[in-house]
Amino acid sequence: METITSAAAVTTTAPAAPKLYQKKFFGKGGELFAIEIVNLLLTLITLGFYYPWAKARTLQYIYSASEFEGSRFQFHGTGKEMFIGFLKAIFFISLLYGTLFLFAYLEMPAIGALAFLAGFTALIPLAIHGSYRYRMSRTSWRSIRFGYRGDRDELVKLVFRDMFLTLITVGIYGAWFTVNLRSYVLSHVRFGSAKFNWRGEGSTFFWMNFAGNLLTVLTLGIYFFWFQKNLFEYFVNNLWIEKDGRRISFRSKATGGGFFKLLAGNLLIIVFTLGLGIPWAIV
Repeated sequence: METITSAAAVTTTAPAAPKLYQKKFFGKGGELFAIEIVNLLLTLITLGFYYPWAKARTLQYIYSASEFEGSRFQFHGTGKEMFIGFLKAIFFISLLYGTLFLFAYLEMPAIGALAFLAGFTALIPLAIHGSYRYRMSRTSWRSIRFGYRGDRDELVKLVFRDMFLTLITVGIYGAWFTVNLRSYVLSHVRFGSAKFNWRGEGSTFFWMNFAGNLLTVLTLGIYFFWFQKNLFEYFVNNLWIEKDGRRISFRSKATGGGFFKLLAGNLLIIVFTLGLGIPWAIV
């Protein structure tokens, strides 16, 4: 659970005490199970074509069960809209594999692999841009819409540049890539006329991952849950919203023990119910 802190600029000499807010979630595993079992049956009957409608129905439930300051969020997306995106994804993926198989047939597998890799890399920023633009435009709270104002060409350049730097540094630059990508995307999210911002340091994120992975290995996996808590905390605590000089900052209250109970508990639920407990795990 995240606690959201709002601190506004004041003209008095004494600093005002920050106002605390907290998100709440009222979803129930049984309710989500009823939705997901119908989604699964219809997806199987339609040979997968019902998936966009199933995804929309699940998102509508999750959003409507999420509350902030006494008001629920809403997801306005429809299965028809998501189906169009679904078809586009199938087309581009089929095109990539078709190119790969064509060059393999022409006995030029190396060229085919390079073309496939370049095409797949190009799809990443396009998918991120498209999904954020759609998801944000279909999300609202108190009838106020969210939005995404990122530029597709800028995002493509960022991804190609940082992927190249990650490649030539044998993965080391990956931490900076993650921070740059997250900063760009989240800093272009809007809520009405309010602006989101996220700022992180690549060097901080690199050493956090280095220490986290090392300690996870040395403790035979035990530290993994505290590592995940640290990553979650870093992502949340560097996010804020601002408008007209006022600033709302996010703060994580997650703990390593809490992550252990959550992840281990969900794994046991899924395993011992043979997957039927997934809706409860999601909730």
